[in-house]
Amino acid sequence: METSATEIEELRAELAARVDHYEAELKTRDLLIEKLKHQLAGLRRDRFGPTSETLDQLHLRLEDQEIAVGAAKPEARAPTGAKDGAKRRPLPDHLPRAERVLTPGETCGECGGVLRAIGEDVTVELDYVPGRFVVNRIVRPRLACRCCERITQAPLPARPIERGRPGPGLLAHVVVSKYADHLPLYRQSRIFEREGVDLDRSTLADWVGRSTALLDPLAAAIGRHVRAGAAIHADDTPLKLLAPGTGKARTARVWVYARDERPWGGEAAPAAWYRFSIDRKAAHPVDHLDGFRGWMHADGYAGFNDLYRKGAIREVACMAHVRRKFVDVHQSQGSTTAEDAIRRIAGLYAVERRARGSPPDERVRLRQAEAAPMFDGLEAWLHAQLGRISGKTPLAGAIRYALARMPRLRPYLDDGRLELDNNAAERAMRGVAVGRKNWLFAGSEGGGKAAAIAFTLIETAKLNGVDPQAWLTDVLRRIAEHKINRIDELLPWRYAAETA
Repeated sequence: METSATEIEELRAELAARVDHYEAELKTRDLLIEKLKHQLAGLRRDRFGPTSETLDQLHLRLEDQEIAVGAAKPEARAPTGAKDGAKRRPLPDHLPRAERVLTPGETCGECGGVLRAIGEDVTVELDYVPGRFVVNRIVRPRLACRCCERITQAPLPARPIERGRPGPGLLAHVVVSKYADHLPLYRQSRIFEREGVDLDRSTLADWVGRSTALLDPLAAAIGRHVRAGAAIHADDTPLKLLAPGTGKARTARVWVYARDERPWGGEAAPAAWYRFSIDRKAAHPVDHLDGFRGWMHADGYAGFNDLYRKGAIREVACMAHVRRKFVDVHQSQGSTTAEDAIRRIAGLYAVERRARGSPPDERVRLRQAEAAPMFDGLEAWLHAQLGRISGKTPLAGAIRYALARMPRLRPYLDDGRLELDNNAAERAMRGVAVGRKNWLFAGSEGGGKAAAIAFTLIETAKLNGVDPQAWLTDVLRRIAEHKINRIDELLPWRYAAETA
């Protein structure tokens, strides 16, 4: 009997589904094998090598890799329940229960008959409110019509992780604890254990990965908001990235692009957008800032030159970097010339303190009247000093650096939307620097990208005076059902306005 074209297509679809399922299982097993190899190697080094990698570092590496797996697209993950053969543990009896009953009503939507109860479905959710765990029981009675026997039940509300146990408050708490309070997941697991809640590090890592993947459109919306400004601040910082299989680390980068118009009374909300890359190639900022037109405050990184050459982005240098060179010389050598340079730069900052909060045109008038003569005087004085000292001294190096940067800093005198320094970006990097001391490195590229999403959300919330945990709890409760073309409604400054 000849097989029809429809049957052939059905067989192909079934075969493709099986292949996808087996590929997901293989990826899960590969991760488990890699995990066990790392644990075995770490135990060997910890026992026999006094200067080797510690178990804490292994925990950090594994949790970052697991976050990357959790952040992957759903089709790339193993089916629910297949991961490591894990089973859900019952929730502790000592946790308080909060019950919510969702009913479809008292009458049948089909014929108008009276409904009678025939059973119910109960969904148990572990959530976290500040200071304590709570178990939410979502009860959905199944009702049957006495007339037409039609069965009715209220739909289950959308949840951050489909068929998952964690509530939005718990997910927000784990993410904020890791990326704002810098608590690695294995430490959080131990803290939860003391409270009688058994949550493995790998479970928490999966939650973080899925949460950041769900929140990625919101981070992208913040990125669009940043690039819509007339002037932004840019910076990058190194972060160790472990190279799988080599036992070594390479230097990756975390980039930040900040928009803050508060110094000149702008109405746009402040925001910080973070990106992760495995190296410091110039192609990364070119890609990040595609479509941006305006001024960019930055250090002297040569990789930004590709942006400036295209003409759409104009450079503004940073006086804080100039001042730092002289501070280093003064602290190490006690140079009176370096001290004089610091004093002259302080005069420029005194003008900026008085200009802060004023409209752009007023800032320009004040700068032209007071800062411009100081700026010209500083530049002429630096030229004069350079001819009086040895060109090989650290002081001469500081002066040459200052003279190279000052022409690129001069635009701030003529545009009230610009700043004297790039401190907005440097402040935005503090959280990364503090976190780097606690979780040491990124275990994978996927983990680094998840961290960039989390930093974008948390630091932007803080810039707007919003509690990151309260806001993310609200967002994670709503985002699964929120239309992507209305994602801006979930931004932290909108939340601040709604809850004021």
